[in-house]
Amino acid sequence: MIRRPRRSLPAILSALALLAAAVLVATSAIQMLAGQRPFISYDAVAETLNRARWDDWGVAVAGGVAAALGLVLLLSAALPGSATVVPLDDDRDGLDSGASRRGLRTTLRAAAAEVDGVRSARLAVRRDVVTATVRTDRVRGEGLRDAVHAALERRLEEISLAARPALQVRVRSTRSRA
Repeated sequence: MIRRPRRSLPAILSALALLAAAVLVATSAIQMLAGQRPFISYDAVAETLNRARWDDWGVAVAGGVAAALGLVLLLSAALPGSATVVPLDDDRDGLDSGASRRGLRTTLRAAAAEVDGVRSARLAVRRDVVTATVRTDRVRGEGLRDAVHAALERRLEEISLAARPALQVRVRSTRSRA
């Protein structure tokens, strides 16, 4: 079970652009049917586009922007995003289960914060690596890195992920070494 994020932002932006174009066309059509002067004159737009040449800068820039935007939308639809659910080990019972990245990060942060000497902990959960940055008030952080690493290893054993990520622990001291 690996759930991927939805592509809602590109879909929303595309829908809003199409909605804006549809509103402009509908407004102009309604104004023309009502016998009023249209907000955007069809004749003026058609005349401007008919005068445009393929080698004009405006046409080249508009084409480049449209191509780049289309490529970005195509890549955002085709490339997979980072998994929002990390699969858990199935224990041979056939159940398909997972843990959210946010929940995994929270429980690992709590495990790191329980270590004696850790003032605060920040964690980044990526596909293959969990990076923990812990802050301490100790002047010397010897042994703290190993203690945090061991606490995170124990918590990962309890969680039983399907693919075990590598652990990186960084210790930052807030006191000066003077």
